[in-house]
Amino acid sequence: MDLNKMVAAIKSRPDFHKAGMIATHLGIVRSFSRDGSPVRGMELSVKNDKVDLIMEELRKRPGIIEVLIEANEGDLRVGDELVAIMVAGDTRDHVFPVLTEAISRFKAEAAVEKEK
Repeated sequence: MDLNKMVAAIKSRPDFHKAGMIATHLGIVRSFSRDGSPVRGMELSVKNDKVDLIMEELRKRPGIIEVLIEANEGDLRVGDELVAIMVAGDTRDHVFPVLTEAISRFKAEAAVEKEK
């Protein structure tokens, strides 16, 4: 996962001139679970067909230029990057809701996480 390459891919699009912003989410492995229990790491696997579907569907939203999702699969430690999600679009009114939905859908539909 390379954030600079993701931005470059968005900027290389012929319709990039329509973009007014790129919003990014970088999920990392934290040292505690939602219930407060300590976490040493996480194992992540990704359903890539679901990732592709999420990106495809969200790209159709008004004002959206591009949606990119990249994940690090495998055995990850606290502090390691889990997922990078970028949404490019015309205004924050269009971009932020799509970014939020992309994060939620990735977690619910595409990511299989096992805390350690």
